[in-house]
Amino acid sequence: MRGWLDAGLPEVAVAVADVQRAGRGRSGRTWQAPPGAALLLSVGFRPHGLVALHGWRLGAVVALAMIDAAEDAAGLRERTLWLKWPNDLVALGPDRQPRKLAGVLGETAFDAAGDIASAVVGIGVNADWAAAGFPAELADAMTSLREVALGRPIDRDALLEGFLARLEPRYVALREGRFDVGGWSVRQLTTGRQVEVEVAEERLVGTAVGVDPESGALRLDDPGTGVREIDSGDVVRCRVV
Repeated sequence: MRGWLDAGLPEVAVAVADVQRAGRGRSGRTWQAPPGAALLLSVGFRPHGLVALHGWRLGAVVALAMIDAAEDAAGLRERTLWLKWPNDLVALGPDRQPRKLAGVLGETAFDAAGDIASAVVGIGVNADWAAAGFPAELADAMTSLREVALGRPIDRDALLEGFLARLEPRYVALREGRFDVGGWSVRQLTTGRQVEVEVAEERLVGTAVGVDPESGALRLDDPGTGVREIDSGDVVRCRVV
């Protein structure tokens, strides 16, 4: 996708794959998905006028469009699925702990003014993937739409169509300077809960009190230092009672 954008392909460009053997995640992690199990796609944008501070919102509108489409495609009630900062879509397992359903990863290129010239946002959704086929080392930490829907088959084409239909108005609004802060905030699983956050070589523990609508940073109330904003890191534990 990056090569296509660099070669002049206009936005919005979408590339879809059926299988993933060497997917790239945060911090150099890899991910694999067998044929037919996941919806794997990259979306290319040319968001003229979007400043670097708000670049994270591209991934956010992709995540919000997908979470709505996924609930619809699987016949789930609203807010069955959640966002876990910074870039995961999750559902609660039988133990009431978050299990990863999808991941979002973006990369950007900048123009001379420092604004975003182009961006690629990738998302992989565990869709019609039965638990019996989950990788053994990840089975306790992941889930799929099929499992959350109690075995209901998931039509990946319908999921893709629902996602694209929901992405367009969200992206148009973003290009016009509007972002659904309320929708983004209410979907955050971490807000109001005890979390453990990995930041570089450090582990921070505290209460997540929200996400900053300008920077996308996680706001963490640390008992020792008070509220601080975390721009980059991973929530590795979230206590859901």
